[in-house]
Amino acid sequence: MSLPGATPFKIAVSDDALKQLKAKLDLATFPDELEDVEWDYGTPLEDVKRLVDRWRNGYDWREHEAKLNAELPQFTRDIEIEGHGTLNVHYIHQESSNEKAIPLFFIEVRKILPLLTKGTEGPSFHVVAVGLPGYGFSEAPKKKGFSTPQYAEVGHKLMLSLGYNEYVTQGGDWGALITRQIASEYGGKASKAWHTNMPMALPPHPVYQPLSYLRYALTPYKPHEKAGLERSAMFALKGRGYFAIQSTRPQTLGYGLADSPVALLAWIYEKLVGWTDNYPWEDDEVLTWVSIYLFSRAGPTASTRIYYEVVQNKHFGDKLVPKVPTGFSYFPQEIVRNPISWTRGAGHVVYQKEHDKGGHFAAHERPDDLVGDLREMFGKKGPCFGVVPGKDGY
Repeated sequence: MSLPGATPFKIAVSDDALKQLKAKLDLATFPDELEDVEWDYGTPLEDVKRLVDRWRNGYDWREHEAKLNAELPQFTRDIEIEGHGTLNVHYIHQESSNEKAIPLFFIEVRKILPLLTKGTEGPSFHVVAVGLPGYGFSEAPKKKGFSTPQYAEVGHKLMLSLGYNEYVTQGGDWGALITRQIASEYGGKASKAWHTNMPMALPPHPVYQPLSYLRYALTPYKPHEKAGLERSAMFALKGRGYFAIQSTRPQTLGYGLADSPVALLAWIYEKLVGWTDNYPWEDDEVLTWVSIYLFSRAGPTASTRIYYEVVQNKHFGDKLVPKVPTGFSYFPQEIVRNPISWTRGAGHVVYQKEHDKGGHFAAHERPDDLVGDLREMFGKKGPCFGVVPGKDGY
């Protein structure tokens, strides 16, 4: 359904952009590589050469562009952001056939959209997924200081513009921080509940959380909790190089990402593999993901600046404690995996679920698990049943 102010949208990359990609891939220069390093030094040369060859000689962007357009009901609309003028924002909006469905603001949506809008066995959702400004086909910010409060303002105003004066939110990665900001800033009146698959919390503090601190001093960690802490420590040691440069010198990095599709591919592919739980990536699946960054409205450099703004403005979200009902899903190969009890003090936590498979991109890796958690949380027997007044779940 197209509402006033909404403009229907279809992805339509120009022929010139596709020709330029082919020309650059034809001229690709690859670095050398040490023997027997596998992933120790970064994305393996063999993998990049295979993917580049597929990108040049077999991958058909038009085929995947058509699939995206067929699967996703897309729109754009102008949203005014305080201090930053008006941005034209790209989003996906699909209503459930169930009139009693719950309005849900979501971040990662392609695989999960058809599951969320069904309502035959449990609650269904009217789904809104925004392309964050600077990502995909949304207009990028033009001024400094566009950080999580501004991204949250985009999400909140988008929901209101669609007629959802009360809604719930879900997010992972940056979406976790942004939906946490929404739940904190707009919680109660508009944002009625929050769920994330990337729970973040600090260790129990002996002064501020003495009971939790004492509990952990007396109770040993379970094996999967130890594994999660070890993964978090390894990520901090060997996996945060991208974060360091994107949060300090995104423009310098941006020249490589914007000019070289091979550099962009290697940069993103490393994260797709390293942050998932042995997910069986197909080459075309990877190339579609990377192509969306390459063909994005503002180019791939724009997507790196959120790291700079969040770090420089100290918008880490650690001081945000949402009062709305909160749910957490835990996946073992998340890049930062805290013990479940660390997050019990991170707001009004009413739902927690641990899974034995899955990683950072839960909506892509384990869509059924994530949807199952949302159905449990908002279903008739769940802690957030009826959280949106006037709706009885399903």
